[in-house]
Amino acid sequence: MDIIRIILSILLPPVGVFLQVGLGLQFWINIVLTLLGYIPGVVHAIWIIARH
Repeated sequence: MDIIRIILSILLPPVGVFLQVGLGLQFWINIVLTLLGYIPGVVHAIWIIARH
């Protein structure tokens, strides 16, 4: 399942974070990072998935 989350995180970072943690603080942080720049959103999403 982590492989699917990582692939989704590369394509749509907030979706990968949502599948991992739900609608928590990390999800909203990822939304902001993705809006500021695609790469920070991807890095944050992969970091969240690898940490959990």
